[in-house]
Amino acid sequence: MTYAAFRSIGAYIPPKIMTNQDFEKIIDTSDEWITKRTGIKERRVAEENEASSDLGYKAAEVAIQRAGIAKEDIDLVICATVTPDYLCMPSTACLIASKLGLPPVMAYDISAACTGFVYALNVAKAFIESGMKKNVLIIGAEKYSSILDYTDRTTCFLFGDGAGAAIISATNNKEEAIVDVQCSSDGNHNDVIQTPGGGSKHPCSQEVLDNKMACIKMKGNETFKLAVKTLTADVKELMEKHNITNEDIDHFIPHQANYRIIKSVGDSLGLQKEQIVLTVHKYGNTSAASIAMAMNDAFEEGKIKKGDTILFDAFGAGLTWGSALFKFSPNN
Repeated sequence: MTYAAFRSIGAYIPPKIMTNQDFEKIIDTSDEWITKRTGIKERRVAEENEASSDLGYKAAEVAIQRAGIAKEDIDLVICATVTPDYLCMPSTACLIASKLGLPPVMAYDISAACTGFVYALNVAKAFIESGMKKNVLIIGAEKYSSILDYTDRTTCFLFGDGAGAAIISATNNKEEAIVDVQCSSDGNHNDVIQTPGGGSKHPCSQEVLDNKMACIKMKGNETFKLAVKTLTADVKELMEKHNITNEDIDHFIPHQANYRIIKSVGDSLGLQKEQIVLTVHKYGNTSAASIAMAMNDAFEEGKIKKGDTILFDAFGAGLTWGSALFKFSPNN
């Protein structure tokens, strides 16, 4: 039987840092207020001439090199993003494949907001287990600075730019297999996190531009309550399904949106501080890139080792949510 294995992780972190003190100069806020409400101290900002495909390409290069496979062996590229290079077409995944110099390959984007990387992992697992693909490159790439309204003091300080990538490959060894990925959605709460303008509902117009409707809008309090409830329930369901306890988890890597959300979920699950991977303080919310960037940090710090049990948990606009359980299974 063919299984899917999580072979490698990589990321690209833009070097430019925007601190809370920088926001104090442009909106009515303070470092103390931002830190207390979110745990965020700084975030990264891509250069003006950088697009999401540039960030994703750099992260992908790292993941491919660490996986020890040839680029010609990649037979599917999936990019999760809500900040694509182009509004409609071509896909950011196609652009990344081109920048990587891949031969003709199936490539497409998925839009699941902050849950995007988990959705991509789910799709990659399905393609591999069906026998249709052998090596899948999944990417979460976001340039949130391109859709922020820097006069909106409720949202602009929350988000950052960056990208993460992974190689998911076929294996016959069940010990290496991704155990499970479960994803879901509820469009009844579509207005909680939204970019209302620029699409077919409110096409680009002077009104859309004047009211900055192509920028992200979010109902913070509602998002917080829904996120804590949904994330906790989703993980508990996955753990019960596979008869594992919190002691079986080596690394819990949640979407890095808000420290208070992460702490609430961690407390509800009975996880220890040492089990939880945190990067929200230095990268902010990087949406589809956040889980991969957080995993990459832990890997580069030597915390994640071959065979470690990892649990992903994500929640985003849609609403979407998802979790994944697997052992990290690099080739070397």
